[in-house]
This record gives sequence, C-alpha cells and structure tokens, in this order.
Amino acid sequence: MSTQSLGELFALDSLLDEDEIAIRDTVRRFGAERLRPHIADWFEAGDIPAREIAKELGQLGALGMHLDGYGCPGTSATAYGLACLELEAVDSGIRSLVSVQGSLAMFSIHHWGSEEQKNEWLPRMAAGDAIGCFGLTEPDFGSNPAGMRTNAKRDGDDWILNGTKMWITNGSIADVAVVWAQTDLEDSPRGIRGFVVPTDTPGFSAPKITKKLSLRASVTSELVLEDVRLPASAMLPKAAGLRGPLTSLGEARFGIIFGAIGAARDCLETAVEYAQSREVFDKPLAAYQITQTKIADMALEVGKGHLLAYHLGRLKDSGKIRPEQVSTGKLNNVREAIAIARECRTILGANGITLEYPVIRHANNLESVLTYEGTSEVHQLTIGKALTGSGAFR
Repeated sequence: MSTQSLGELFALDSLLDEDEIAIRDTVRRFGAERLRPHIADWFEAGDIPAREIAKELGQLGALGMHLDGYGCPGTSATAYGLACLELEAVDSGIRSLVSVQGSLAMFSIHHWGSEEQKNEWLPRMAAGDAIGCFGLTEPDFGSNPAGMRTNAKRDGDDWILNGTKMWITNGSIADVAVVWAQTDLEDSPRGIRGFVVPTDTPGFSAPKITKKLSLRASVTSELVLEDVRLPASAMLPKAAGLRGPLTSLGEARFGIIFGAIGAARDCLETAVEYAQSREVFDKPLAAYQITQTKIADMALEVGKGHLLAYHLGRLKDSGKIRPEQVSTGKLNNVREAIAIARECRTILGANGITLEYPVIRHANNLESVLTYEGTSEVHQLTIGKALTGSGAFR
C-alpha cells in the first residue's frame, strides 16, 4: 500500500490546506533523499552526523518551526506535526533531534526566557548552528520530576549548579542546555527554576550513553554539573515551578502524536510491499486472507491515528488543546504504532529482523517512545483524573 492509497482510504489530504501539504511533501522528500539511504547504517553503527543533519534541518526550516520570530518560521502546529510525522517515518531518532531542539530547548527559551536569552540563542538554534538539549530527567526521578536532586544555590549574584541529568537527547553535541534545578527561591513551587547553561561552562560535562538497542540513530547522554557557575542572567525569568518544564514537555508530546503514526505508516507500507512481492505456495503473500486481515486492521489504526493527530493539531492551532487531550493522543498513537510494528514484522517473517527493512528498527525505537515524554501509565492516570476528578498518581 502506498502512502497515497492510505490517504485515499481516509481522504486525509482533504483535511489539510495547500501550505500544510507543501510542508509535508518537502520534509518527505528530504527524508527520502537525504536520510533514508543512510539511516540503517547510522542505526547499526550507533552514530549519526547530528550536527551536519541539524544544519540541513535548519536550512529546511524544521527547527523551532512552530515558534514565531527570532529566525523561526512560525508555521502552524499542524504543519509542525506533519513534519514530525515524516521525519519519524524515517526514524524516531531524527524526530527526537527536532523535537528536543524545537519543542523543548527552543520552546523553553522562547516561552520562558528573557529577550537577551532569546536573541542570543534562538536564531542560531533555528538555523542549526547551535544545538540545544533539555535537562529534566534524573537517574532516580523520571515520572516524578518534583523529586529532582539537581540544585542551584546562590553565591553573591551568581548561581552554582550541581547535579546529574539522565537520558538527555542531544546532550553530548549540545551548545546550550536548559537545566531545571531546585532552588531556595520562595516565589517558585518547590523552588524549581530553569537555567540556560552554555555547555562550555566549566564544570559541565555530557558523557554519551552507549550500548543502546533503541534510538541508536540519536545522541543520548548524561549531563553532569559540578559547581557550574552561572550569572544571574542565566535563569529563565518567566518559569517558576514545574509548570515550566511540564509545559515544554507538552509541546514535545504533541510532536510524538504525529511522529509515532509516521513510524507505523512506514512499517505498514513496507509490509504491504513485501507481501505483494513475496510468493508463498505459488502465490503472493498479499493474496492470502489472513495477510489481508492483518493489513486491513493495521490500516484502520494508522488512519485513525492520523485523524486523531489532525484533530489535535486543529485544537492546538485554535489555542484550545488541553493536557489530557495531548496525553490521549500520545497514549493511543504510540501504543498502536508499536503493535503495528510488531504485526508487520510477522508479515516479513525472518526478513523482518534485519536492517534491510525498517520494521525492527521502528519497533526498537518505539520501545523508547513508549516511555519517554511520559510513560503510558502516566498518561492513563492523566486521562483517568480528567474523567473521574480524582488523582491517582500516589
């Protein structure tokens, strides 16, 4: 099944305007011409020319594309989602690079930063000349970021940061890190504030995490802060408490709603093409009822995932989207995408475990997407709270 035939089944293009279709097609061509020929090798090697790719993505206008001003394109949220969909159809690691750059690091500076911080970093980040990362998760605090141990203490007019962050995309190649830390400021719930940390600051290091079996075409790092001295101007002035980082995470989750269904679509297209060409007992695998049943069921979920993503995109563009709606999209689309990747693997048989085809790579990547930016369990509880009025997180 080609992308167009799936689109025809659900009349997907009828829900998009000309600009959105043009952006989608531009990113799709970039993925096909620049990324797909190399992605399996990058995944196998556990290495990717991330800085080079970031520059090209900046030239494409994909970095911070949904932000306004400071060199950012200012597209619609739906257009940004479509770009994420096409990038993750290539690999979740590529979409992660864009999400962390634009929806976490750049969004935090754009939404919570001072004019000086915005002017210093955003134009370079939009162009891909500077790479950012986002330091919230810690070795012992993932779903409960309020317990973070990283701290910032005042020393005259300066701040001294100490602590460790874990599972940080782009960390080892970043020029700037947005780091969240506990402070003694009384104007912040739990004292949590964000800091813009140039990565060449003494005491900052970002060792790369290796031996991963997922997101191998992505840079994942630990952040270590040992007496990192920053001026008072390094603090994000408009972010107080967990609202700052959680708002940014909501932006990244929105991109995942689209991105995950891109990975699912690529698996489905691969499985259909394979089934059409693979002969079993003297006829194509695609001609058997059980294969067509699998394909039909998966096509329904991929199509419904697109419709959910498009609907949430329109809600976001109208300024009406709510956190529990983002959780609904992330929970559904990632859960369905990983199930589709596994089912497609069965159609490919033994060939499905090789990097000659993208299916096992998508399946491995989606294991990470399933738990980052909020585990499925956290999103279930978020939805449950919205429906019942009772929080069940503790």
